[in-house]
Amino acid sequence: MSGPVYPNIPGQSPYPMPGHSVAPYPAPQPGYGDPNQAPPPVGFNMGYNQGPPPVMYQPGPAGPAHGAEYGGPPGGISAAPGGPAIPVDVPPGLEYLTQIDQILIHQKVELLEAFIGFETNNQYEIKNSLGQKIYKAKEKNDCCTRNCCGSLRSFDMKIKDNMDREVIRIVRPFRCVSCWCPCCLQEMEVQAPPGTTIGYVKQDWHPFLPKFSIQGPNKETLLRLEGPCFACNCCGDVNFELKGKDGDHSIGRISKQWSGLLKEVFTDTDNFGIQFPMDLDVKMKAVLMGACFLIDFMFFEKVGEANQRSTVFS
Repeated sequence: MSGPVYPNIPGQSPYPMPGHSVAPYPAPQPGYGDPNQAPPPVGFNMGYNQGPPPVMYQPGPAGPAHGAEYGGPPGGISAAPGGPAIPVDVPPGLEYLTQIDQILIHQKVELLEAFIGFETNNQYEIKNSLGQKIYKAKEKNDCCTRNCCGSLRSFDMKIKDNMDREVIRIVRPFRCVSCWCPCCLQEMEVQAPPGTTIGYVKQDWHPFLPKFSIQGPNKETLLRLEGPCFACNCCGDVNFELKGKDGDHSIGRISKQWSGLLKEVFTDTDNFGIQFPMDLDVKMKAVLMGACFLIDFMFFEKVGEANQRSTVFS
C-alpha cells in the first residue's frame, strides 16, 4: 500500500487515493489550548501566573505613567489591567493614599545638627506600613528663621513623590503656641497640588490640653485631634487621638513613637505613625500629614540648648 499523497508532487494524484486513511492530528499537549476552540481575545488573562489581584498603584511615583515595557525596570506606576477604577476628585500624586490606612513618618538624622547644634532644615521620609518610601518631605526657610525663631518658625514644606514631583505643599506662618495667647494660636495650610488649598490644621484654645481642628478648604471643621496634657514620650509613645467632628469617639490617631534612649537624648530625629479610616477622604489624609508635622514642631522639636515644649502652657 502506498503512502499518502500530497499536492503538486509529480506522478501522484493531488488528493489521497480512495482507501487510504490520513493520520489524525496529534493529541493536545499539556499547556496548550483545545484546537477546536477559538483563541481568547488578545490581552485577556489566559490562566497563567494566577495570584492575588493586583493593586491599583505601586508605592512610589504618584500618578499613572505610560507603562514600562514587560521586563523593564520598575519605574512609574500605572493602573493594572482589571484593577479598580481610578478614583475621581483626587489631587494628582495622591492616588496611592486611597489604598492605605496607615502612614509612617521618619525624620532623617542631620549630622551637622547632631554634633554642633546648628539648626538645619528638617527632612522626612514618608512610608507605608511595609516600610516602602512613598513620599519625602523637606522644610524650606532661611538660616536666620530657623535659629532665631526656634520651633515656632515659619516655613514652607514640600512633599515630593519618588519621581521628585511636588504633590503637597504645607505652609506654616509664625504664630504663638501658648494658651496665654489665645488670639494667635498655631495654624497650618495644606495645598495639593501646590497652589490649591485642600484644608487647614488649626490649634484650638484649651487651658491644658493640645487640641486641633482638621478643617476643609473653607475652614469648616471636619475632624478633631486631641493630645495628652503632658506630651512627653519618656520611654513610651505619645498619642494624639483623631476623632469625628462631634469629638465623641476615636477613629484614628497620630503617635509620636519612642525611638530609643540614644536617639531621643542626642538627636532631634522623631518617628511618627498616622492611622485613619481607609475610606477617609484622601484630602483629609494629606491634611493629617500636615497635622503630624505641626505636632512635631510644637512639642518635639529641640533647637540648640532650648528644651522641647511638652505642654500648651509652657
